[in-house]
Amino acid sequence: MARRQHLTLSILLGVCLFFSITYFFSGSSSHGVDRIPAPMGESPAESRSQFKVDLGDVPASLLEGESIAPKLENATLKAELGRATWKFMHTMVARFPEKPTDEERKTLETFVYLFSRLYPCGDCAKHFRGILEKYPPQTSSRNAAAGWLCYVHNLVNERLKKPIFDCNNIGDFYDCGCGDEDKKKKEGSKVDAELTKE
Repeated sequence: MARRQHLTLSILLGVCLFFSITYFFSGSSSHGVDRIPAPMGESPAESRSQFKVDLGDVPASLLEGESIAPKLENATLKAELGRATWKFMHTMVARFPEKPTDEERKTLETFVYLFSRLYPCGDCAKHFRGILEKYPPQTSSRNAAAGWLCYVHNLVNERLKKPIFDCNNIGDFYDCGCGDEDKKKKEGSKVDAELTKE
């Protein structure tokens, strides 16, 4: 139980750190991330990431450097961390805006690249950065982000010799907590329709 609490606290601290860094660097419009999206399905040479960092005095290696954490030897902890991380990531993209602003897109992209350095399993982080080189984050919409993440998740599953997930069922498997919002919208629409009839 203590390990689970420690893992949850570690993930929450990482997310808080990310948002703190993002907030700090969002103060100036000249700071940002420029990346030319590459369509999925192209050959690795055609879809190399064009991710370029311009954060003023901060070195580009902030997003492009090596893993910060060492190799994680405990297989049980590694598996538990992986499951929690995928749940967090899939929930995050499921709640990403349908029509994100440029700033929202850059925020998600920056998070993914920082995540690829900060993930507590160093060898996992290194492998994830290799995937990002071939398949950079797709952030043009919620569906694009969710599809990209499912594809990347399946690349990891393939490497670990786990079953491939049917990305068409991603919404059923990872509940984003959006159901209550959708239910309220539908109920609100019914009430509006009833009021307009009167």
